[in-house]
Amino acid sequence: MLTIRRAADRGRSSLSWLKSAHTFSFSHYFDPRHMGFGNVRVINEDEVAPGDGFATHPHRDMEIISYVLEGALEHKDSMGNGSIIRPGEVQRMSAGTGVTHSEFNHSKEEPVRFLQIWILPDRAGHEPGYEQKHFDAAGSRGALRLVASRDGRDGSVSLNQDVDMYVTLLDEGESVVHQVRDGRSAWIQLAGGSVTVNDSLLEAGDGASIVGPAKLKFTEGHASEVIIFDQTESAGKTEKSN
Repeated sequence: MLTIRRAADRGRSSLSWLKSAHTFSFSHYFDPRHMGFGNVRVINEDEVAPGDGFATHPHRDMEIISYVLEGALEHKDSMGNGSIIRPGEVQRMSAGTGVTHSEFNHSKEEPVRFLQIWILPDRAGHEPGYEQKHFDAAGSRGALRLVASRDGRDGSVSLNQDVDMYVTLLDEGESVVHQVRDGRSAWIQLAGGSVTVNDSLLEAGDGASIVGPAKLKFTEGHASEVIIFDQTESAGKTEKSN
């Protein structure tokens, strides 16, 4: 059975240059019912004004994924990496023993909108690392595309945690099925559009969780961009139902 977290129920924060919606507790938004889903600790939908962004700041012991929905995000870090992240690309930064980085809107004219995703690592003290890959939309059209995994299989970026991150793009007449195995659980985040999951309609910004064994059938998509985080079930009990 799906437990749904509606977009309208997310925490909100707003600054002159930043608008954020928090699926789970983050910064000044705190809700003990929504502290993450297992090892998926943060899913923030951020919109950053043109030419502005997050100045250099530190992280440690966290797997951080940036997933751009619209616009272009400029990244720089203390490991010497510098890049522009655009839709279709997945960036993973393993903070490990400690890194600093900045993220700015690359455009001086248009906002950038992206998902900031934090995943707890399997242990503290990993060596910091960085990876960025492009995934062609054709590979996700009407199919589940693995974009992040513990072992970096099938061309995905690698994570220091047993979490498989899939992306699928669906329109009318397209459908996909994902089997959540016994001993695992899944968080679904709808990045855009709308889609029916089993018998439940999800719209942009909605999230949902389920514990395996379970079959997830995605149908009736309308410009839908679906992200699935599949992980060990023992990690999937943080999120509480209302």
